[in-house]
Amino acid sequence: MTVLLTLGIIVFVAIAIWQMVKIFDLAQVGSSDNNQVATDKDNKVNGYLMIAFLIFIYAITIYSFAKWGDLPLVSNSASAHGPTIDNLMIASMIIIFIVQTITQFLLHYFAYKYKGEKGRKALFYADNNTLEAVWTIIPVIVLAGLIISGLFAWTNIMNPDFEDEDPLVVELYAQQFNWKARYAGSDNVLGNANVRLIDNDRANILGLDESDPNAQDDVIVTELHLPVNRPVLFKMRSQDVLHSAYMPHFRAQMNCVPGMVTQFSFTPTITTQEMRENPDMQDKVANINKIRLENQADVLERGQDIRYEFDYLLLCNKICGKSHYNMQMKIIVETQEEFDEWMSQQTVFENSLN
Repeated sequence: MTVLLTLGIIVFVAIAIWQMVKIFDLAQVGSSDNNQVATDKDNKVNGYLMIAFLIFIYAITIYSFAKWGDLPLVSNSASAHGPTIDNLMIASMIIIFIVQTITQFLLHYFAYKYKGEKGRKALFYADNNTLEAVWTIIPVIVLAGLIISGLFAWTNIMNPDFEDEDPLVVELYAQQFNWKARYAGSDNVLGNANVRLIDNDRANILGLDESDPNAQDDVIVTELHLPVNRPVLFKMRSQDVLHSAYMPHFRAQMNCVPGMVTQFSFTPTITTQEMRENPDMQDKVANINKIRLENQADVLERGQDIRYEFDYLLLCNKICGKSHYNMQMKIIVETQEEFDEWMSQQTVFENSLN
């Protein structure tokens, strides 16, 4: 990669010098040798170069697909709505690829076919209603299909129907530069909270209202546990700046905005252990561990373990400050029985105060 980057820099520097030389030549107005009018030979060379560049584009595309294009394009979603998001992404990528392939061919082929030649005039239409209708109607239909599908997916995800279900209510609390999670406790109702009520001397680190009965059984943790196949309703707050709660394997992301509560919900469908046993994930983990082993000294210097084990993660997807990269929290998806056992070991808010 370093060699490729170096070659790229050298090429760009060479192009920059070449352009500067051309600018210098253009500045020599009085020179009789300075003729900027393209000849038939110039046009022919540029026409062939356009075809050559088209072949290069297709060749590098085919090579990239052969070497790095493992299908499907996106995989390993672990939430009920994940496949819907993945299908929308795949459909969009396929359409973009087809359109790009066709338009690039037309662009380069026409540049070659209609290259300048003395005494020759290219056929053109000053006005063609049929062509204009075709290249207007087709994109409208395709984009309308994508947009309508996206709107249905968005509505189903953002407006879930919990009438027949009992979602687990969890608050994700963001601050520079860590996450806290707050469970609603046995009543499944989060107590009132406000950043003005934060009292570190009493260990009230999230600013819960100590007089609110609903807050007494809330549970504050630094590791997020979720029961599989149970809907989870997330309420999100930020203490300081704009953060973004991003859980990539669950295809979930929502901004955490200071001064307001945002929300997102999903149903996890694959436990952490099941994902670790997934053959595709095992291949990825093996590749990561191979890279870590090759860079063992650097990994140990950073204080990391050589052996990586898959975990779901909650990340911050907004650049929120100098330690933004370090803002993450482990997520464990487990059975309801395992979740209940873990929850029984946690300390409720009223017993955690100093």
